[in-house]
Amino acid sequence: MDLAMGAMGSLNKLSEVIKEEYKLQKGVKKKVKSFSAELDIMRAALGKVAEVPRDQLDEQVKLWADDVRELSYDMEDVVDSLLVRVEGSDPNADQFNFKKLMAKMLNVFKKGKARREISTAVEEIHERLQDVTRRHERYNLANLPAAKRTTTDPFWEVFYGDKKNIIGLQKARDDIIKKISDGDPVSKAHLKILSVVGFGGLGKTTLAREVYDSLPTKFGYKAFVSVSRNPDMKKVLSNLLFKLDKEKHASMNAANLDVEQLIILARELLSKKRYFIIIDDLWDKEACKTIRLALVDNGCGSIIITTTRHDDVSKICSSYKDDMIHKMEPLSDNHSQILFYRRIFGSEVCPPRFQQVSKKILKKCVGVPLAIISLASYLANNERTNQIDQWYVLLNSIGRGLKKGDDHVKKMKRILSLSFYDLPSYLKTCFLYLSIFPEDHQISRDRLIRRWISEAFIQVEDETASLLELGDSYFNQLVNRNMIIPINMHVDGRVEACCVHDIMLDLICELSSEVNFVTVLDVIKGDAALKENFRRLSIQKSMTDLTTTQMGTTSMSQAELSRAINKTRCPASRRWFHRH
Repeated sequence: MDLAMGAMGSLNKLSEVIKEEYKLQKGVKKKVKSFSAELDIMRAALGKVAEVPRDQLDEQVKLWADDVRELSYDMEDVVDSLLVRVEGSDPNADQFNFKKLMAKMLNVFKKGKARREISTAVEEIHERLQDVTRRHERYNLANLPAAKRTTTDPFWEVFYGDKKNIIGLQKARDDIIKKISDGDPVSKAHLKILSVVGFGGLGKTTLAREVYDSLPTKFGYKAFVSVSRNPDMKKVLSNLLFKLDKEKHASMNAANLDVEQLIILARELLSKKRYFIIIDDLWDKEACKTIRLALVDNGCGSIIITTTRHDDVSKICSSYKDDMIHKMEPLSDNHSQILFYRRIFGSEVCPPRFQQVSKKILKKCVGVPLAIISLASYLANNERTNQIDQWYVLLNSIGRGLKKGDDHVKKMKRILSLSFYDLPSYLKTCFLYLSIFPEDHQISRDRLIRRWISEAFIQVEDETASLLELGDSYFNQLVNRNMIIPINMHVDGRVEACCVHDIMLDLICELSSEVNFVTVLDVIKGDAALKENFRRLSIQKSMTDLTTTQMGTTSMSQAELSRAINKTRCPASRRWFHRH
């Protein structure tokens, strides 16, 4: 869980304001300097927190990060209130005009009342900031542990279990075997590298394992090696050497060898024999390039298969470009039903009374095997299998709050969250923002980018690119990482809109709620009352159905402090805002 979400943007904005403020208030220059330095320390600490999944964080660290996040929100309110005073300026206007705004602010500070109000607010925040800084030192947050490496792909453990029951991958397996086996004698002698790419949970590892076990041709060496996120390349290469030749490398002390020496050993070993190697779960180009150096083209017809979630990684981890990239596809409706029913009932037959609800559940899984097997495992519990009301409870929770306590759902979310934690911090914020949209919602590319800009999520490092160009880059990166589903593609390949997979939406809604980033109010699903202080409110379905309990004591004075109020499918929203 990224506890820093929502705070980083606030800290960046406030830090810039404070640095400019040196010119405006000489009397508080010393305090402001201290303020700015502490902000930089917090920003660095939050950056570390953001890289570590929630279940790996100490409870004290979580509480500290929560306080910092709420403090950063209050900071942002103070800064934006100040900017709004400057001739009605939009606090999220083009960041390149920032210095012009700061010049105008000089006039505001000359007004006694405004100066006193802002001074009081800054003083209160400064006291709170000193408190969280003291706790930062007390909890030794500067030495946070790095995120643990995933040494094996957990998907292989969760998926089918029994390899005899592989469903829906036979054709893909046969197509890959044909592709890496075909060719004339000359082309067969060259090294072939095929990459399997797709969204987490589609079965890339399972498919690669199927090809690995099914390819009938004999090889001098075979190895299946997992890389995973945050790899230790010395361990990866040592593991590769051990699997290629256990006898020769069983006693090898990799600690005494560096990466370059391990690459040389691998090249020497593979120089004269045909080999077949699977490099599973690659996350970045540098890891791919390093491993590729160890795998020599020996002219013996060797084969390498890589798996990855990222399109750009697949392009450099394959030969002949697109021809040797296998894009994973979701399971068909028929295969989805077979997988789902077998896990719950032990056969492909579904009792008539469960057919309608099961089809609705499968529609939300959109053919992703991980989602299908995880939800089926949840329903396979003896207490739930024959209770149709439990099936509908599950159906209504998909996309907005799957059962947190179920082990199968936890495993699924842990696997999907790997892609989230691999995002750079600026993309995490932008991706988390998608939780403001309802399930099955078509999100306009241009509208989304403008919203990111208005929220100050776009980080401007220099003036060579505009905010819109940077927003385009952010959007394309999410598509490339298979985090969002591209729709409405033009003939030139430009994606005009996107949507979020329901299962992934459920994950980011959970993350958003925990850090008070987006609050969703869905009347149909009976959401509880609003939090006292919400930052972004997404109101879904009809507002005429909102109850007093759900709205609690919410008033427009509270809503004024929110960063965004998103109304979807709300024909009565104008009347509600008029009344409040």
